[in-house]
Amino acid sequence: MLPIPTNPAGRMIAIGDIHGCSVALEALLQAIEPTEDDVIVTLGDYVDRGPDTPGVIDRLIELKRQCRLVPMLGNHDQVMMAAVFGHISPKVWIEMGGEPSIAAYGSIRDIPSEHTDFLASCQLCVESNDHIFMHACYEPDLPLEKQTIEALLWTALRGYVPEPHMSGKRAVVGHTSQKNGRIFDAGHIVCIDTFCCGGGWLTALDVHSGRVWQVDREGTTGPVTFLMPHRA
Repeated sequence: MLPIPTNPAGRMIAIGDIHGCSVALEALLQAIEPTEDDVIVTLGDYVDRGPDTPGVIDRLIELKRQCRLVPMLGNHDQVMMAAVFGHISPKVWIEMGGEPSIAAYGSIRDIPSEHTDFLASCQLCVESNDHIFMHACYEPDLPLEKQTIEALLWTALRGYVPEPHMSGKRAVVGHTSQKNGRIFDAGHIVCIDTFCCGGGWLTALDVHSGRVWQVDREGTTGPVTFLMPHRA
């Protein structure tokens, strides 16, 4: 579990599930205009479903030179890595939506080591002074360093919203696609997977100001909105 250093001069911005939507990612970053003072936390699921997994990972690698990038691992990223390194059958990855990723690379054997190295460097959970970030969810009564892979990568918010985490910090997550395109905000937990790959938005949230940026998979920018600030 990685602590994020604070930088009073910069912003802390989370980006939801990208799922191969490289055009949306580029348009979102153009709207955000990251600087070297900013921290950007990407919440995982960079691969699958959308058309350009290679382009997404290339852009995230480049983004490391523009700002402090803190990438989370998503469950789709985990499955891709397991297939690439022979821990599961590629059929399992395909059944989870991996076929567009394989087609974009040409074959599993053509996936460059730079991309698998990037995914291997992704974190399971990080925290700042007032927020925690992970792909999916958390166990409310467990310290961050004792969280389970099941909770961090796989637990969905459908029919279940956890109690506030014992740290008292607000959680910012993805994973549970909000097919109405709207952020799910329960106060102590916010989900910003707004279903870009399925016709919704790719969402970014400045966790302190509440500023929200959204673009669709064609790169069209949505209206400027704000989320109410969190009060622990």
